[in-house]
This record gives sequence, C-alpha cells and structure tokens, in this order.
Amino acid sequence: MVLQEYKPSLMLSDFVRTFRLVNFEYKLDGSLPAKAYPPKAEHCLSFYARDYETVEYQNSKTKTGNLSTVLFGQQTEVTRRFVGNNFLLIQVVFKPGALYRITGIPSNHLTNQYIDAETVFSKEIKTVNNKINECKSFLQMIAAVESFLMNEIKQKSYAVNALDIATSSLFSTGVIPTVDVLAKNSFQSTRNFERHFSQRMGVSPKFFLKVFRFENAFRMKNINPKLDWLSIALNCGFYDHQHLVKDYKNLTGFSPNHFHEIDDNGPDRVFGEIDTY
Repeated sequence: MVLQEYKPSLMLSDFVRTFRLVNFEYKLDGSLPAKAYPPKAEHCLSFYARDYETVEYQNSKTKTGNLSTVLFGQQTEVTRRFVGNNFLLIQVVFKPGALYRITGIPSNHLTNQYIDAETVFSKEIKTVNNKINECKSFLQMIAAVESFLMNEIKQKSYAVNALDIATSSLFSTGVIPTVDVLAKNSFQSTRNFERHFSQRMGVSPKFFLKVFRFENAFRMKNINPKLDWLSIALNCGFYDHQHLVKDYKNLTGFSPNHFHEIDDNGPDRVFGEIDTY
C-alpha cells in the first residue's frame, strides 16, 4: 500500500495545499473493511483512476459513490467509505478559499456534498483518469492532475482574499487563533469575516477551527498511540481533556478511545499503515 503526499508546483501553490496519493491492490478473497473518515478542515477534488468507492454518511444515512471524479466541500459528519480491491486515488486538497476562487460556487452549497466533478469542471476532466493510468510513475500522475488544474485556473479564477491568506496560515503555524484574531488578520470586522468565511468555506469560522483542532488531535494520536489524551489536548489547543472529549463526541459521535478503536479496523491497518494525514 502506498500513502503519500506531494507538494504542489509553484504555479499551483496559491490554490493547492497538498496532493494525496493512495494506491493498493488487495489480492486476498473478500473485500476490505470500511474506513471511517472524521470531518477534516478541507475541500477536495478526488480522482479514482481504477476502482471507485461508495460512501455512507453516519448521521443522515445518505449513501452515494461510484463516481470517477468527486468534488466535496467541508464535511461535518463521519463518512464510512468502502473501496474496491484495485485502488488508485489522487486527491487534490485545496487551500482555504481556493475552491471558491476556481469555481465561483459558494462553498455552503458544497457542505456535506459528494458531487460528480464532471458537472462542475470542464469536459477535460473526463480524460484525467486515463492519463493517470498511462503514467509510469506517481510523479507523472501528479503532473497530469496539475496540468488539468492549471488549465482550469487559466480559463477562470477569482482573486485571492485576505481571508484566504489568513486562514491558510493555520496549516503552516498549527496555532489555533480566535475568530476575532482571524478577522483582524483579514482586515475585516468580525461580522463581515464570519459572513465571507461561510461563503468561501461552507461553515462558520468557529466550526472550522473546531474541526482543525480535532484533526490535529486525531493525527497526533495516530502518530503517537501511547501518548495520553491530556497531553494531546494541551498540545492541540484544547482547554483540557474534557474539552477534547466533547469535541470528539460532537464531531464523530464517539469518545476518543472508541473512535480510534474504529479507526484501528480500517483498510489501511490491513496493510500495516496508519492514517496520519
């Protein structure tokens, strides 16, 4: 199994935070277990070059999937994802506000949505998966996706907003500011910032920061499974252990220990890998 991240080229660095690549071939009888994905502070475009996936939303019980290219905005609930045995995924993780800049679609229309990307982007998107499968290396695959994105941006893109820059800084510093601080860094009043943030990110800034903080804790536990929860809570910007427990239950429906027990049974663990993205 291959789980890798790739930095975008300089030309795409204003729009893309990272590229994720997942590749495996499961040769044993039967199917792989489902993967429970908690909410993450991100908008993504996914290319399924081989087998597709099916998705079930934990709270709404909505079922979808079997698409070759998928666009999704901010997710606010756990999704259970079932994948095929011959799997190659390249996922574009956009910087905050970048998806809005490329598509012009208010991001609150994309929240908890799993959309056929062919209905949003140009017809050239239909050729990308074929190009990925023709590549001789993972780097060539990433380059094929980058070429498509650069053409899309050249055809239509909107100006960057100070809000996007301020929010993107979260991923480089890891510091959890208040909404007021983010608004100040965006040169906006808190009220205007909250309105514009919802348009560009699909959720309130308060909720986004909660997801960002939770995501840091989730990743830290997977990287350091023996680390106690109080240490994780204090390192990730929670007030205390109970604050962390409350956010875990709010975002996943489970206590921290219970949700990580579920994560331990994911398909990545079958291959001896750990989700640290």
